[in-house]
Amino acid sequence: MPLILLNKPFQVMCQFSAHPTRQTLAQYIDIPGIYPAGRLDADSEGLLLLTDDGKLQHSISHPDLKQKKTYLAQVEGEISPEALARLRGPLNLGDFITEPCQAQQIETPHWLWPRTPPIRQRRDSPTSWLAITISEGKNRQVRRMTAAVGLPTLRLVRSAIGPFSLASEPLWPGEWREVDPKALTKMQ
Repeated sequence: MPLILLNKPFQVMCQFSAHPTRQTLAQYIDIPGIYPAGRLDADSEGLLLLTDDGKLQHSISHPDLKQKKTYLAQVEGEISPEALARLRGPLNLGDFITEPCQAQQIETPHWLWPRTPPIRQRRDSPTSWLAITISEGKNRQVRRMTAAVGLPTLRLVRSAIGPFSLASEPLWPGEWREVDPKALTKMQ
């Protein structure tokens, strides 16, 4: 039962089947029978776990099991204490209210790879970085959270899932490695 860590590149679809206009996971991993445990939208990049074990996949991706996921968000604007307090929630996003989470302003991560293509930069609008750790994982949740507090996300990188972190176990976009799945069960 393999557990694969993959650094999903920007604009890659989180699927193995062919896509008419974009690359998919099949361009990066050729291991039969594995599937993503959770998803990242095409506009997001970073850590993705894949496995061929249905129970393990469920334990990683099901929100009831509260596997923590950390995202680094480069946002447009300056982060205020009030915006941070609102992000920490609960935050009403209209169709659901987020659970409380961890959110803090950070410096630009020194280990982070350059994005291709780079984000758009406006001379009159600064950017800032946030680290947000959630245990949910609704569709585009972090992007919606930052937008709700007036900080549109320009770049979103999932840096950690449970005990696995790209900051401590660096992988360049498109790189992957197999890890011991027991590391996840030790965390639960």
